[in-house]
Amino acid sequence: MKHIKIYFILVTVALCFACNKVLDIDAGKYIILEEDYYKTEEQLNAALRGAYATLADGSLFGNNLLGRMGLEADEGYESYSSDLNTVGDYNVYATDSKILGYYRVFYRGINRANLLLESVDDPTITITAKERNHIKGQALFLRGYFHFMLANKFGGVPLMLKATRSDAVKTEDLQKPRTALKDVYAAVLNDLKSAADLLKPMSEVNTGTQASKSAAWAMLARVSLYMAGQPLNDASKYAEAAEWAKKVKDANYHALNPSYEKVFVNYATDVMDPKESIFEVDFYGNGTGIYASTGGMVGRNNGIAYPLDSSNVGYGIGAIRSTSYLYNLYTTGDTRRDWAIAPYYYTGTPRVKTNWTAQQTTFARYSGKFRRESEILLPKSSASTPQNYPLMRYSDVLLMYAEALNEMPGGDKVLALEQINVVRRRAIPVGSPDRELTVTDYTGLKDAIIEERARELCFEGLRKNDLVRWGIFTSSMQSLNNQVPIGTSSYIISARAYYGNAKPRDVVWPIPTYEMTVNRLLTQNVGW
Repeated sequence: MKHIKIYFILVTVALCFACNKVLDIDAGKYIILEEDYYKTEEQLNAALRGAYATLADGSLFGNNLLGRMGLEADEGYESYSSDLNTVGDYNVYATDSKILGYYRVFYRGINRANLLLESVDDPTITITAKERNHIKGQALFLRGYFHFMLANKFGGVPLMLKATRSDAVKTEDLQKPRTALKDVYAAVLNDLKSAADLLKPMSEVNTGTQASKSAAWAMLARVSLYMAGQPLNDASKYAEAAEWAKKVKDANYHALNPSYEKVFVNYATDVMDPKESIFEVDFYGNGTGIYASTGGMVGRNNGIAYPLDSSNVGYGIGAIRSTSYLYNLYTTGDTRRDWAIAPYYYTGTPRVKTNWTAQQTTFARYSGKFRRESEILLPKSSASTPQNYPLMRYSDVLLMYAEALNEMPGGDKVLALEQINVVRRRAIPVGSPDRELTVTDYTGLKDAIIEERARELCFEGLRKNDLVRWGIFTSSMQSLNNQVPIGTSSYIISARAYYGNAKPRDVVWPIPTYEMTVNRLLTQNVGW
């Protein structure tokens, strides 16, 4: 009977992605499961769904990472009064609850993956070799990704490659020193490479909500670029990044959706587009009935502001506003601009869609990528949306390939330019003089990549890390601080705080104070 109850708990968590409480212990990091729990293919898959559920947690992509933790950097800023004096406006403390939640939930996910990995090879489980490998590959992918997401925000972190179970949790089990950043990344690469060998190709998986070979290769390219940049500066990783990105291209499966707008409408309408969307967080339902905990806040947090009312536009807090820097990057005719940055807002009673005028500052405009207007599931909830959230798109792979080719010794710069232009051609009409770039020198290509990543990938949670690895985070934030317009509007005050508060130490977050009291072997980041 005990096993039956534990299995019921895990299935409940698998269905209710945002649920955090059932599997916690005191430190909030580990899952309570029996060592001999996983005995069937069904149980392995239930455990796998529990590991994926980590991504949808409210401390991560289910809420906080959608515009509330300062990741937009020079492309946008948070303007949400509830997050004043927090990491959301770079008023950062080691006691910040959102930073603590991020740290704890990713470690919880790592433990879920470890528990699965320690059971998946059990020969008594009846399962085909192909399915066993695919489950194992997904668990390895998630463990690697979770460690990567910790390392790129905190630097070196404790590397957890063994599960902690309820009968083994002692004070000493929680005492783990920080592993050097290069060694954490090396472990991440090892997990992702192993995963790539085991996972099914995207042509079989056919969804971005499940890890595939393409997802592993693409993530290997991203991790390699992070290692090549600051603070590690391992330039040898540029060639590896190029190799992994090329593998995605050579799969001869992926392609850009002809419509940039449609990419994001698909996320809102639960349409899978695995050719473009390689890996994404899965949300569904409208927050009612059995789907009460399977929705997220994509569009609610990081979309256009809209008040609570009886219409079906959809409530939004409008937490992210754009910058003039981002707006001015787009050339005339670039269709991405008026989708990524909403050209309108809602005003009056009843609410009316009103276009921004040329005289109004572009610092006032909302992120428009994730629009609740696109949702088709009714009624629309004020607290939950069915929109999925992208973690890896094919356009990102092309731009990573371009960057790696440009940076590696002997890299083909003409081929690098072509990757950038493939991305631009989707968005800029035929006949426009700005449709294709012509630069082929190193500096010109580097500048083009920095700008093109902002145009294409803005508001997808990547920009701060990009600026950090390029070594231009502090200077970029200072530059934006000088561009904030004069005024007393609440959003201008938010922008001034966001860019004025950013300091050189903000390239990483502080290790949470609570974690340092639990784990006395942890050391704090410099400056914190």
